[in-house]
Amino acid sequence: MIESRLHDDVAEIIMNNPPVNALGKGLREGLERAVSAALEDDAVRAIVIRGGGKLFSGGADITEFDEGTVKDGPWLPDLIDRIEASPKPVVAAIHGLALGGGLEIALGCHYRLAAPGTKLGLPEVSLGILPGAGGTQRLPRLVGVGAALEMIVLGAPISAAQALAIGLVDEVVDAEQLGERAIGFARDAVNVRRTSELEALADEAAIESFTQKHARKIQGLDAPLGCIDAIRSATSLPFAEGRQKEEALFEELVAGQQSLALRHLFFAERMAAKIDGLDSAVKARPVERVGIIGAGTMGGGIAMNFLSAGIPVRIVEMTAEALERGVGVIRGNYEASAAKGRLKPEHVEAAMNLLQPTLEFELLADCDLVIEAVYEDMEIKKSVFTRLDAIAKHGAVLASNTSYLDIDEIAAVTSRAQDVLGMHFFSPANIMKLLEVVRGAKTAPDALVTAMSIGRKVGKIPVVAGVCHGFIGNRSQEPRLDNAEALLLEGATPEQVDKVSTDFGMPMGPFTMFDMAGTDIGWHRDPTRIESLRDAMCAQERWGQKKQAGFYDYDENRKRSNSAAFAQILSDYRERQGVEARQIDDEEIVVRTFYTMINEAAKILDEGIAQRASDIDVVWHCGYGWPRHTGGPLFWAQQVGLDRIVAGLERYADRLGEGFAIAPLLRQRAAEGMPL
Repeated sequence: MIESRLHDDVAEIIMNNPPVNALGKGLREGLERAVSAALEDDAVRAIVIRGGGKLFSGGADITEFDEGTVKDGPWLPDLIDRIEASPKPVVAAIHGLALGGGLEIALGCHYRLAAPGTKLGLPEVSLGILPGAGGTQRLPRLVGVGAALEMIVLGAPISAAQALAIGLVDEVVDAEQLGERAIGFARDAVNVRRTSELEALADEAAIESFTQKHARKIQGLDAPLGCIDAIRSATSLPFAEGRQKEEALFEELVAGQQSLALRHLFFAERMAAKIDGLDSAVKARPVERVGIIGAGTMGGGIAMNFLSAGIPVRIVEMTAEALERGVGVIRGNYEASAAKGRLKPEHVEAAMNLLQPTLEFELLADCDLVIEAVYEDMEIKKSVFTRLDAIAKHGAVLASNTSYLDIDEIAAVTSRAQDVLGMHFFSPANIMKLLEVVRGAKTAPDALVTAMSIGRKVGKIPVVAGVCHGFIGNRSQEPRLDNAEALLLEGATPEQVDKVSTDFGMPMGPFTMFDMAGTDIGWHRDPTRIESLRDAMCAQERWGQKKQAGFYDYDENRKRSNSAAFAQILSDYRERQGVEARQIDDEEIVVRTFYTMINEAAKILDEGIAQRASDIDVVWHCGYGWPRHTGGPLFWAQQVGLDRIVAGLERYADRLGEGFAIAPLLRQRAAEGMPL
């Protein structure tokens, strides 16, 4: 794991632990031995530490936190102290990435050189912890409190150029010259410069300003507050005492529920890529060109994923007007990103040059992957796939972007069911991370691997789902939405139900979501036919935000307010249904809109629609904004207690609909005290 080279009087120590040079026990032991050997060798006057492969170091081995082995072998904080205490100059030569413990090692070195394009960061806050190897104490001493707050509390890495500007690195050196320059720099260094001996100036105004600016982002989260506390201690305590404070905060956070939840999702997102029972020899089919059928909101958003990844796209529409409108929206989205500085103008043109709009369906014939994104109607989709089957080349993967419909029924109209699957992108498709890859009964293993692989290539987190109505996400959401509407009829208000969700940490409640999507989705369009509350709303053109009227009223900026008009519609509908409104408390709302989801998720698991419980957590976080610090619905349910979930469902069973039943798997695991 460690390679040592002697360049006359400079020892070069190279960390080699592919793929990210994680600082596990073996690497720490090797690094300690190499540093000790260099310090004991009288012929060595300076040391260079760098990473092998594509990066310096991606940081700690996260599995050690859960296994309790983080202190086995040399403990990273002590190892970094040993490096910093060296009487011989130590230079970090940084390329690729220096994250977490990797950057903390660099902070323990006396000087730092970085290659252009390098990213440096302390992202531990994303795992619910703080930099625990001196990072909260050294960084403020080196770059000041304001810059340290940005890097540690927000956790976003910075570029080599930014690092040079704030004093985090001493030079930015061409990548090809980095090793040679670091050796020369180390040889020429006449003294050591220990970061721990610098003074971190108190800046309470910077802390107060930062806290106010990011109040919404950090509210209710343990790790950001712990990071701020640790940074403040760097300005008020000697280094050794600050380190003790950092260690105490680290141990408190790493054992806390939020960090456990965040680490669960970290591993869950990686586990989701694994396909159970699949031979490792199965390889993805090559995808060099993608075809998309439909240039509407979904089709255009889907296209952007591939264009942004440098993959040519042919997009087909039925009319020139629809095609022109769809391409215009794609360009508008790119230009809006460029106007905000997220893209360079040349990147906009590069993406658009990869797009070939066409009215000729037959031009899909040489595409390696074709994604259908037409209206959510089974007969329309079957018609599209019948036509596609006749012209698509042999071996092309044929995917439907359906949200609910039966992939096997769609595949059955083709002569190549082995090539058909679902690729359910979540809206807006160019932004949302989740991709449900729906495996049909006859989907070939290499077709499935292709969809999963290309999903990751375009920046999605793909999750395998089986065939059922709504797959994983929409199926498990259905009881939440059904009960939300039932609660209104029984006496709750939209704002009361939504507030339970937003107080929990969801980005929005169900009724805000209904209004954003459009309450008229699926409406039969007959204003005289009132069979549901939403029928009554739609009859009065309360179609959501697009009409500035739905469950709420909206101003021209889509800012919502409670609606007296909707309240009257609701009251009238209750009267027609013979329902007398009653008081509904928040506990009932939690049971009926959250516990019912857990119950449905248990059925999804039991039926094999989801491969594993953690996949459902990934779906809900990446697709619906479930708060990351709670780990996803099934991790959260385990913390609440499955026995408590079952008891709550039993308590309100008579209000959950005639066909409601507690999932046998949920009841069984609750009785056994086992997780789902």
